[in-house]
Amino acid sequence: MDLAVLREDMVDGLESAAKGILIDNDIGVAMREVPRHEFFDDEQLAYADRDTDCLGTRILAPSVVARLLQVLSPEADDDVLIVGAGVGYTAAVTAELVGETNVHAIDIARPVVYEARTNLENADYEGILVDCRDGAYGLPEYAPFDRILLEAAAVSPPQALLQQLADSGRLVYPQGSHTQRLTAVSAAGSPVEVERGAVSFDPLLVEGEQSGAVERNRTAREDREHAVRHAQSRRGWEQEWIEWDDGISPRSR
Repeated sequence: MDLAVLREDMVDGLESAAKGILIDNDIGVAMREVPRHEFFDDEQLAYADRDTDCLGTRILAPSVVARLLQVLSPEADDDVLIVGAGVGYTAAVTAELVGETNVHAIDIARPVVYEARTNLENADYEGILVDCRDGAYGLPEYAPFDRILLEAAAVSPPQALLQQLADSGRLVYPQGSHTQRLTAVSAAGSPVEVERGAVSFDPLLVEGEQSGAVERNRTAREDREHAVRHAQSRRGWEQEWIEWDDGISPRSR
């Protein structure tokens, strides 16, 4: 099995008229350079165009990575932040476009961070910084960034990420909840590009929702909102249950 041939076939398929997904030549060259099999346990699976799972996180299909990077449109020497390190493959392709030391990746799940670091080292991309952080807060120590890629769905981008964008930068993220579109916004939060075609990403996690957590689909925000709604919905008899209980006659009990 010639892995280089499989990689060429993968990119050729994305560039073919039938799929028409990959139209940026620079990204095509970058994807041909990155040994995707270094990021997988199953080498053949690495070059299949489908999502897979690893340590509770989704490994994006090559076609999705191509779509993300085309909307992100990174240029040589851009400083790039990837929120959602995954197994490190997207970061590696980005490094081929902008340079290893210009790529920073973060993930909220520590096991995923370790996996990404190991994979990037095996694939000879040791210069990429991968850190364990809450993605909603970004990586302010290294800001500003020319490009920020959020690999998680959100109705609107976190303000902290917008504040870490360079004045002429762009942030790309899947916008929406059930129906999502890849959207690029400026540092002011104004849309500058929306890609056609739907995507499906997991929602942006908050602290306490790391992979393997018991209640991964619950967020701290939802817990607070649920408590407020519950308090507001209480009836008078619930708030004054002692007086109400005392007012019931023994016969009616």
